Amino acid sequence: MSVLVVGGAGYIGSHFAKCLAQSGHMPVVLDNLCSGRADAVKYGSLVVGDAGDVPMLRETFLAHRVDAVVHFASHIQVGESVTDPAKYYANNVAETLRLLDAMREAGITRFVFSSTAAVYGLPQSTPMAETHPQQPINPYGRSKLVIEQILEDYARAYGLRYTSLRYFNAAGADPDGELGECHDPETHLIPLVLQAASGRREAVTVYGDDYATRDGTCERDYVHVTDLAEAHRAALDYLAGGGECGAFNLGTGTGCTVSEVIRAAERVTTKRIAVKQAARREGDPDRLLADPRKAQSAFGWKAQLSDLDTLLRHAWRWERTLCGERAFATPTNGLVTP
Repeated sequence: MSVLVVGGAGYIGSHFAKCLAQSGHMPVVLDNLCSGRADAVKYGSLVVGDAGDVPMLRETFLAHRVDAVVHFASHIQVGESVTDPAKYYANNVAETLRLLDAMREAGITRFVFSSTAAVYGLPQSTPMAETHPQQPINPYGRSKLVIEQILEDYARAYGLRYTSLRYFNAAGADPDGELGECHDPETHLIPLVLQAASGRREAVTVYGDDYATRDGTCERDYVHVTDLAEAHRAALDYLAGGGECGAFNLGTGTGCTVSEVIRAAERVTTKRIAVKQAARREGDPDRLLADPRKAQSAFGWKAQLSDLDTLLRHAWRWERTLCGERAFATPTNGLVTP
């Protein structure tokens, strides 16, 4: 297949483009590079543009004979979505709607959507199955849920064939060291912890230590970015084989607390990691865990690289690459470098 990877210069999209190419498909990356990086496009061609630019989409669909679209491009900062919801609805909703209409005009019917566990809001039970009530508590989550609802309507009215993949906590880096996480600003726990280990950050902040978990810190379901990429490839094959449209959780079903991540990172990096305690953040639930059985049953996907030590080893290799290997030539923080 020729697959348009919208947002393919970003963190998960770039890993997916590699996965596609290694599976014998042809990735075509579309990205406006507002947060993606051109140097992350190592597989397939790069088209620079917006997901809602209909004339450009028409040309791209035709020039590359696109068979399917996988859509990663969105704004993802929860806090920013609260202070600037217009930005999130304009990009995450309006541009996606234009993309879907351009696909419909071109007769492209297969679509894989990068959604999020944020569509559920605060958990009423955990692990969370796809049937869990969907009550997002911020504009970011609502923008994703709106698109999921649009996809249902487009499937019913126009014959669109889609999957919505609800990620829990994406983490890690390409096992080969080619790709990794480079958000600006960085808000995800694991890269923040590893930046503290490498010296790029003074300390990692832990928000709250009185949650109803085994050590008082929040518990989350971390899934390796390469596992996520494989899930998107499997979802495409599932649609090509006539699979039913719908939403699917992507996670492991098991969780790690913030303190467990920090201790594991000290073990993997052999560095001491400074910690700052802070008050809870509003809206942070005690535990967020996926029930991933639907994806396992429908398209045979199961996380393979998402155990915490493997995930951290790959992310640490990427962090060392960002910093430069020479920065790790001598021991620091009182521990021996690997």
